[in-house]
Amino acid sequence: METLNPVVTPTVRVSRLFDGLEHEIYAKLDLLQLTGSTKERTANGLIDELFATGQLREGGTIIESTSGNLGIALARQSVVRSVTFIAVVDENANQLALDIMKAYGASVDKVQTPADGNNLAARRTRVRELLAEHPGSVTTNQYGSPANPRAHFQSTMPEIIAGTGGNLDYLFVATSTTGTLVGCQQYVRQHGLATKIVAVDSAGSVLFGGQAGVRRLPGLGAGVLPELAAGAEPDLVVQVEEIDMVRGCRLLVRREGILAGASTGAIVAAMGQVLPSAPAGSRVAFVVHDTGVPYLKTVYNDKWVRSTFHAEPEESTQGSETPPGGSCE
Repeated sequence: METLNPVVTPTVRVSRLFDGLEHEIYAKLDLLQLTGSTKERTANGLIDELFATGQLREGGTIIESTSGNLGIALARQSVVRSVTFIAVVDENANQLALDIMKAYGASVDKVQTPADGNNLAARRTRVRELLAEHPGSVTTNQYGSPANPRAHFQSTMPEIIAGTGGNLDYLFVATSTTGTLVGCQQYVRQHGLATKIVAVDSAGSVLFGGQAGVRRLPGLGAGVLPELAAGAEPDLVVQVEEIDMVRGCRLLVRREGILAGASTGAIVAAMGQVLPSAPAGSRVAFVVHDTGVPYLKTVYNDKWVRSTFHAEPEESTQGSETPPGGSCE
């Protein structure tokens, strides 16, 4: 059975997300990928590149740093390509995501949070150590491989254009390796589109000149600049606090019935900041990067949110028409 390639996911219009905003808003539902995230596209492209260049063959071993979603996608891709996968994760990784990787047969190597709090740097150091310990193993290098943005240039952005009819004014993309952002940006520029790319980042991320800080939710932002970030030139950058990511997730599921992960919640919060001042009738698309299932015990758990952020999970949305992270006035 041929199960390698990512599926074409729907791009649907959402109309209940924000009150009082006269925009056309479309959601790219990549949570419907087989492994539940847009990282299925990334993993497929990265492994294709390794096989095409002869760096990887059946029976080989892949070692990669992951905060969760890429690890799940690489674990599945490794099964159908007959290779072994070792996922290097940190203490912020969702336990459910780790369980899913293991169900696919992956080995999970967890690093402890270092004194400086830079989990990404610790994971990447551990990858190098494991590569030395396993002769002939390779890393997909999601942080620097051009195959990462290429996957989104070739599939994600064309599908968004097809699903929306084109002529988008804004595209909101969450950022970590910046692979999705760079791929979509390259497509927009190569095709002469007027779409403004909005990069959604986490507070505490060093991307786009940000200051390093504590980040508890995986999958958004970076503690070390990835190599791909050198080519990332968004039209607008919005940094989002983690409590607003939580509130964005909850608004999306309560208004639109889309159970998404923290990075998509950040996008909802960012749209709440940007769209009130956008021209009426703007055509907007955003990527639903992953499913919210691995976040049920964190983002969607009231007790965890209150104990972690010392704030109410839906304080800014309950009984109010104000979207998270901004005002409609």
